[in-house]
Amino acid sequence: MPRRRTRFVCQECGFHSQKWLGRCPGCGAWESFLEEVEAEGRPTGAAVAAPRAMDSVDVEDDPRIASRLHELDRVMGGGIVRGSTTLVAGDPGIGKSTLMSELGRLLDPLPVLYVTGEESVRQVRMRADRVGGATGNVLLFAETNVEAIAEAASDARPDVLIVDSIQTVFRPELESAPGSVSQIRESAASLLRLARRLEAATFLVGHVTRTGSIAGPRVLEHLVDTVLYFEGDRHHGYRILRAVKNRFGSTNEIGVFEMGPGGLKEVANPSEVFLAERRADCSGSSVASIMEGTRPVLVEVQALVTESSYGTPQRTTSGFDLRRLQLLLAVLEKREGLGFSGHDVFLNVAGGMRIDEPAADLAVAVALASSLRDVPADRCGVVVGEVGLGGEVRSVSRLDTRLREAAKLGFSRSVAPAANLSAGFAVEGLDILGVDHLGEALDVLF
Repeated sequence: MPRRRTRFVCQECGFHSQKWLGRCPGCGAWESFLEEVEAEGRPTGAAVAAPRAMDSVDVEDDPRIASRLHELDRVMGGGIVRGSTTLVAGDPGIGKSTLMSELGRLLDPLPVLYVTGEESVRQVRMRADRVGGATGNVLLFAETNVEAIAEAASDARPDVLIVDSIQTVFRPELESAPGSVSQIRESAASLLRLARRLEAATFLVGHVTRTGSIAGPRVLEHLVDTVLYFEGDRHHGYRILRAVKNRFGSTNEIGVFEMGPGGLKEVANPSEVFLAERRADCSGSSVASIMEGTRPVLVEVQALVTESSYGTPQRTTSGFDLRRLQLLLAVLEKREGLGFSGHDVFLNVAGGMRIDEPAADLAVAVALASSLRDVPADRCGVVVGEVGLGGEVRSVSRLDTRLREAAKLGFSRSVAPAANLSAGFAVEGLDILGVDHLGEALDVLF
């Protein structure tokens, strides 16, 4: 019999201690420690594999499964890898279960085992009818015991296993409650071994905490092969699927979906969607061209600058880093003489997108200056460039790809770093203006 030991584990960050603590030293949360009893030693029945030479390992030519959800396949690196384990996380109600139901339907005729720990099989069937209809290839199994799940999967031999959600399953030999740190960790490890043994692509649906991180121990993200975040405002229609870890592809790709009464619908051209409601002749607006993996995406950057009624001006952002905004405000004040110190500044990236690359700096600076002056920027212009502390406009990567996307959407003018414009550089249908300094860009666009 394996030995057992008792310890106290923080339910927010997974920090463990030999005694109960009122406040977690790891994350600072109060009253977050729960007592857990776990088994020590190797799990019963664990097999020991002998080392093998690398050149003796067989590799399949095409181990991936095409899901027919092209946005999902893009994010996962070209398809679903057999035997892999993927964690799909997101806020409650964002559409994680809907995405999994849609995936099971589109994989027909491949066998799919859908394990539901939060809903009844009737509820899952009702959702399937709403998003496109039930199919016979999906086997529904309402169970939370990992051993029963493993037995059912061994009998069904599915190509894809979906567990909704990892916070509800448990291993009976552990005395802690389902959803605790030790239960999530051990249950995920068991399901990972099951996926490897059956060569079944496994999807684990997970919840996020109030801080936006995946609920459960941090080791959960290290165990799985791929971590996907399903993002978006539940009160708006667009959803963004983003990979933050992927052992089989890039972590820079995104997939865009639209949530409607009939479920999720793929958005083939996100740029067109994000710019569809952009108003003409409105100050505080500019268009940035950003790269999400191999895909160029055009997004609208909106700024609102108003006189402050309080002692300390407000700085609020949505979809953009607050510290980067403060840096750009300082550059505009120091290098261009634009006074923001007495104004509240609000910055928003339309459509629920999040920008984290410096190539959008120039577009943000243009939107801020446009709102402060209350003068619309050139509507026909796409703005690309990184802004340095000296006000210089620095070069960006893959400028040709960014600008071709702009020309395809009907833009006729672009402002780009002069350092990128080598001799002979041109994009059909687009007038490209090269600038070396932030002041030049502002003069061109106003």
